[in-house]
Amino acid sequence: MADERRAAPVEFWFDFVSPYAYFGSTQIERVVARHGRAVDWRPVLIGITVLKVMGMRPLLEYPMKGDYLRRDGARVAELLGVPFRHHGLERVNSVAASRAFLWLKREDPERAVPFARRMFDRLWVRGADITPVQASAEEAAALGADAAALRAALEQPEAKQALKDEVDAALARGVFGVPFFIADGEAFWGSDRLPMLEHWLQHRRWDPVR
Repeated sequence: MADERRAAPVEFWFDFVSPYAYFGSTQIERVVARHGRAVDWRPVLIGITVLKVMGMRPLLEYPMKGDYLRRDGARVAELLGVPFRHHGLERVNSVAASRAFLWLKREDPERAVPFARRMFDRLWVRGADITPVQASAEEAAALGADAAALRAALEQPEAKQALKDEVDAALARGVFGVPFFIADGEAFWGSDRLPMLEHWLQHRRWDPVR
């Protein structure tokens, strides 16, 4: 049983529209690899988990909290040593990008995670929109993927169903925000919980380790 737990991938639930998911994406592979584990990247739509299911508004719309988060994103990036900019775009959504990721994960798995990284980079470093299907096609093509096949696939009902199934799976797993990590049944919400995730991967216990 212990060997099976060690071999199980760590789930990384993300939404491209979240800056904190972006920060998590820059760290998770390195953290998990130190403990001999793999990462299973899984997209979710916080527009459903947060806005619809939990009934909350986007965080930047809350008084005072928005100003705090704008400053916080910049300082987290500085601490991590990663590029970052607030894009200032309105009505950005990750539906097409998430469907594209799932299609690549199934059809061209070696390019799926690099694609996710490029989409995060497109929005949170270059400040370019990720909403149109063309945005996903461009980033996939830059990796050598079949952009025409991807565009055609995203028009099919199977792509919509695949993302719906993934969101339903996230809700069933208790994923309510991003980034969200699950290791051996232990859940961790937020990129600031990566030290706790690493503690768990190393010790498999919560009492103080001397």
